[in-house]
Amino acid sequence: MAVSGNDLGTATTARFRASLVGWIEAHLPQLEPPYEDHGTTEELLSHQRAVQRLLFDEGWMRWGWPEAVGGLGGSPLFRAVLGEELTGRGLVHSAAFSMTEVLGPAVIEHAAPALAAEVVPPMLRGDESWCQGFSEPEAGSDLGSLRTTAERDGDEWVIRGQKLWTSWAHHAARCIVLARSEGPGSGSKGISAFFVDMNSPGITVRPLETMAGVDEFCETFFDDVRVPAGRLLGRQGAGWQVAQHILACERGPIFWQRASWLLFHLGELARMADATDATAQRLIGQAFADVSALRARSRSTQLQVAGGDLRPAESSVDKILIAAADQAVFDAARYILPGVIELDDTPVADRFRKEWAYSRAATIYGGTSEIQRDIVASRLLNLPRVP
Repeated sequence: MAVSGNDLGTATTARFRASLVGWIEAHLPQLEPPYEDHGTTEELLSHQRAVQRLLFDEGWMRWGWPEAVGGLGGSPLFRAVLGEELTGRGLVHSAAFSMTEVLGPAVIEHAAPALAAEVVPPMLRGDESWCQGFSEPEAGSDLGSLRTTAERDGDEWVIRGQKLWTSWAHHAARCIVLARSEGPGSGSKGISAFFVDMNSPGITVRPLETMAGVDEFCETFFDDVRVPAGRLLGRQGAGWQVAQHILACERGPIFWQRASWLLFHLGELARMADATDATAQRLIGQAFADVSALRARSRSTQLQVAGGDLRPAESSVDKILIAAADQAVFDAARYILPGVIELDDTPVADRFRKEWAYSRAATIYGGTSEIQRDIVASRLLNLPRVP
């Protein structure tokens, strides 16, 4: 299903898109995945790294990032366009640049300039990946109740605790870790953020396999992990602000890329569906409407992010819409491919099975839909809480 170009507005962005499309078409043999359909986790990651290196070396991956960290400057909208054009062709998975887009801006904003200049370029090039240590066994959507601690010891911090659902931690070189630095009972005001090397002594990572058959998530243990004081992001006790920055970025370019990925799959489903099956056509139409609503909302968010106007509460609307769109597309797949997702072992079946299983979590990961609706009600609509 085609995506109309120039959806993000300016003439400069349109020229960037046109040049990028020409480059992609000229380099398709290097960009196309060397495996059928979804690929294994190792194949996905290996291909992602290869594509990122090519994009970085050719300059495309550097546009939209500050020159101080190895970028070429320009609007962050360039990053949204890059991800859209690649995922919309199925050349990379929609998660390819997720941690780059979520964590990169936070490190640039909150780390010491010298540290950001050192670590961001290898991340952009795909030479290393990062992960996000937020959720815990008893602190998922409610980050204010996290129990991992950070204690100052001279020129170091000592981190103790456990994180859960740490995406790709077993492949990551760095992690942004939220830890309580002000003692118990300090709530969100007692949290600090740290930039931690994953090869530090005391870190243990245990992968968790999802029902999609992918070991994306991990539980991560921090046993007296020593972190230099210079790895504190922002000031002590400002971890909540860092987290809000990250959550706002989480709904920036990567949501635009995910929408493009959903349209790519919806186009495939439209071609496979029986044109005389009214139910199939209705499901495709509803899914297209849901994705279109997501894109309309996400476009506004991209423009806000590009202008440096991060609004974490408003981005909760984006999160509600992407969950609905994700599930609508792959619910349609289950109807259009009856028995295929459940029983077949073909590459197409494997891809749609994994995507359908992953879509079940869309209303949970990144903050549950219930929590997002509560944020919209209380912070945007100013509705009273029911006693």
